[in-house]
Amino acid sequence: MYLSPPPDSPDADRMYADDRAEMGFVMTGSQLWAHRPELHDGLFALLGAASTAAGLTARERGILVTACASTLGDSYCSMAWGSKLAALADPELSGEVLRGLDDRLTDRERALAGWARRLARDANGTTAEDVDGLRNAGYDDGQILAITTYVALRIAFSTVNDGLGVQPEPELAAGAPESVRSAVTYGRPPAV
Repeated sequence: MYLSPPPDSPDADRMYADDRAEMGFVMTGSQLWAHRPELHDGLFALLGAASTAAGLTARERGILVTACASTLGDSYCSMAWGSKLAALADPELSGEVLRGLDDRLTDRERALAGWARRLARDANGTTAEDVDGLRNAGYDDGQILAITTYVALRIAFSTVNDGLGVQPEPELAAGAPESVRSAVTYGRPPAV
């Protein structure tokens, strides 16, 4: 990452402890955001609120993030969320979503993946027909707003991480299934 190590603080310690409990190591992204933990916490509170308002399952969040991150070329979130989706679904499905292959997704999941990719690729290019695809998959307008907010916030998070040089950690890459590692051929390579 391009920033210097953050100062010690109770909030930074909390973020690092959360990483160790979930991942087994401190993520570089957490070290970046430890410069301003309140921004991280606020962003993730809003992400949680959007996810809840949309009624998203963990698997659906995994599909949204992997589809969005891979379209953006964000290796960090692709590797992290590709691994999460592999655990929630299966490794091959996760690799497929990272590659833009949605054949094994449900109709609702395909609508989510397609919407995330459209937003990441060109939010100004979306159409009413694109939104109708979400409606036809069973999402109401309030959920569509919440889903769109969720994806937009993930794009913001990726932009901050990518812009400030965050790379996948060696531990993250080593722990990812082969289907995820082989799909993530873009963005910053894992740190050594």
